[in-house]
Amino acid sequence: MKTPPPGKAKRRKLADIRKDNLKQILEVAEKLFAQNGYSATTIAAIAAEANLPKANVLYYFKTKEALYKGVLSQLLVVWMSHMDEMTADNHPKLALRQYILQKMTLSKEHPNASRIFAAEILHGAPYLREQLATELKQQFDKTCQVFREWIAKQWMDPINPEHLLFMIWSSTQAYADYAMQSSMMMDKEKLEESDYEEGVEFLTRMVLKGCGVKLF
Repeated sequence: MKTPPPGKAKRRKLADIRKDNLKQILEVAEKLFAQNGYSATTIAAIAAEANLPKANVLYYFKTKEALYKGVLSQLLVVWMSHMDEMTADNHPKLALRQYILQKMTLSKEHPNASRIFAAEILHGAPYLREQLATELKQQFDKTCQVFREWIAKQWMDPINPEHLLFMIWSSTQAYADYAMQSSMMMDKEKLEESDYEEGVEFLTRMVLKGCGVKLF
């Protein structure tokens, strides 16, 4: 096995360091923006939490707004990541269940992402409006068309595709956005793995039966 030239190895190491720094900055920023909101979060606080000099954060993002937009863009990629997996050739019995499972997993593993997204929308989407009107809208229309093709194949009842997506989104995101409320109502310190699993099964059954998809 050949040893890479010293210069090339050094460049690769620097690239890895920068990649790790960027990942760390985005993760910390997501956490603090979710906890404190945009206005109350500072670049200095993000740098301190990430254990990096403030200058390092500003190397990647020149302003707090640029960093916030970077976090939102990453969230939108995660948000849309599984919608594209539903196709007209996949039967809704399996495709819808998988999508609900994936959305629930995102709420469990990335609750801050969901909370930032919800807060942004509640404030009129000032930093996300353009992407909502383009990237998400295009994916939304594409997914609704898949639902229409399932309806045409009589794989599901003639439901409203848009409202079906709205319901799935709101139901699964509630496990992130209202996790504290839900856990308190269930006399728990926090939601447990079994709660998410039961939520997936319940929502899946509600959606499939409500859309007239045969369960067996």
